[in-house]
Amino acid sequence: MAHHAPRPPSARPAMPGPTTAAPRFRWYRCTTTLAALTATAVILTGGATVAYADPRVADIERQIDEDWNRLEPVIERHNATRQDLAAKRRQADALADRIAPLQREVDEAMQRVGVLAARAYKGGTVRVVNALLASRSAGEVVEQAELLDRYAQFQQQDVRQARELRDELAATKGALDRNIVQLARTEAELAEKRRQIDAEIDKLQRLRLRAYGKGGGGPLRPAPCPAGYPGGAAGKAVTFACAQIGKPYSWGAEGPNAYDCSGLTLAAWARGGVRLPHNAARQRQVTKSVSRGALRPGDLVFYYRDLHHVGIYVGDGWVVHASRAGQPVQMRPIDVSPIHSFGRV
Repeated sequence: MAHHAPRPPSARPAMPGPTTAAPRFRWYRCTTTLAALTATAVILTGGATVAYADPRVADIERQIDEDWNRLEPVIERHNATRQDLAAKRRQADALADRIAPLQREVDEAMQRVGVLAARAYKGGTVRVVNALLASRSAGEVVEQAELLDRYAQFQQQDVRQARELRDELAATKGALDRNIVQLARTEAELAEKRRQIDAEIDKLQRLRLRAYGKGGGGPLRPAPCPAGYPGGAAGKAVTFACAQIGKPYSWGAEGPNAYDCSGLTLAAWARGGVRLPHNAARQRQVTKSVSRGALRPGDLVFYYRDLHHVGIYVGDGWVVHASRAGQPVQMRPIDVSPIHSFGRV
């Protein structure tokens, strides 16, 4: 029987052992499968980084929208109250101007009555009777008596009319004073609310910086603005609004360097010769309703059920609006937010 020399160790085939080769094979197979799944996910999503970042930005944007839609109605109420307060103060000043000369007239009338009373107290009435008795004829006595009676009636009528007018104006001014006190109290409350609003806006700004850094938001003028020139007052309004694109949002502002939503539409239509209230809901009250199909440049587009936002239509489905803090005046599609109605100035 032939005997063969043992095979050198280096020539022996490498057999998988129970603790080394088999686990290494399984690790390689799992790694390969994971890599394939990752590659598939990248292909489907356009990149693993984008798939992670987009939901985060969307969540932040959604939170900003929710917070802002709670904040903007407060801002619009502040604008309305501030206008009411200014109007009431102007009315009070006008009343004060009317009351001052009337008060002088009343004082003079009362002084004349006081002189008559003093004379009567000191015996003036007796002297008047003696003068009447010394008259040369009965006709002269009657004439002088009638003259004195007319004079007394005139004094009484003068004083009565002056007093009634003074009392009426005083009552009116009293009501206005009470309104002013209430509005002043409201303004003080809004001053505190203003600090809260500013704090909320700062918080929203920090959220935006987290989402976008100092960029983001897309182009401010993605289409020609205005789409067509309508001419007349509307033409002046939309041309002005388009020229404000890029200017910052500042709540309570109506230009020329910054705007809030109703401040921008107010300023645009002021260029067209029309003065609107600085409040979106009140602008809706003073404009004529139009349908979406009848929209033309210069019309106002009102948003949300409580009418807390407004923009100006510039044609081809675009509006220009001052949307919110942290975003400049910009063009956006008309359906940028839930539409309430449309108004024509």
